[in-house]
Amino acid sequence: MKMRILAFFLFLPFAFILPQGIGQLAPDKPAEVFPDNALGLDIMFSEGGFGLGTFYRRQLSQTFTLFSDFSVSESKDENEFEYVDYYGNTYTVGKKNRVFLLPLNFGMQYRLFSDVIYDNLRPYINGGVGPALVLTTPYEEEFFSAFGRAQAHYAFGSYIGFGANFGLDKSSLIGINLRYYMIHFFNEGVESLAGRYKKDLGGFYLTINIGMMY
Repeated sequence: MKMRILAFFLFLPFAFILPQGIGQLAPDKPAEVFPDNALGLDIMFSEGGFGLGTFYRRQLSQTFTLFSDFSVSESKDENEFEYVDYYGNTYTVGKKNRVFLLPLNFGMQYRLFSDVIYDNLRPYINGGVGPALVLTTPYEEEFFSAFGRAQAHYAFGSYIGFGANFGLDKSSLIGINLRYYMIHFFNEGVESLAGRYKKDLGGFYLTINIGMMY
């Protein structure tokens, strides 16, 4: 159900922009030339919660762009469920550690339909790979104080995605991207729920991109 909601918000902007962008196979006016560099912020939503990231993009041509990005988000086990006690306090039953993902990715973005759709809608596919730092903190301790006992774990990260950039402004960048992250450990993994180690983390993330081009 949550993935359907993410997909809905991903494609919602297309319902408003596509009628303006698709009218003929070859737009009459020349293609817009956008700045080669982009730097900005990623606002991320997933089943595990809210996350933040940053990115840098370098355009090589009208269709190919290199990028790097770094993000911080929380990961939750799919078997977690919350319990609310008599006093209104919320607990996650059996949870031992909070798990935070900090992947650094390097990858490539490929623009789709550049000769078919007007430049105010620039869809693309993208993919990246790189190292991932995973932090665990004791769930029994208060959120911020628990970072004093944080433990670092190292893994291999990657993702694939589909998204679009919107508008014709050549100084600011606005976009949206649906990604599937894969974080893999080569050891036993991390323990979110007591006694349950996971070697693979990740999942779907709806990412809103806000930045500047120069």
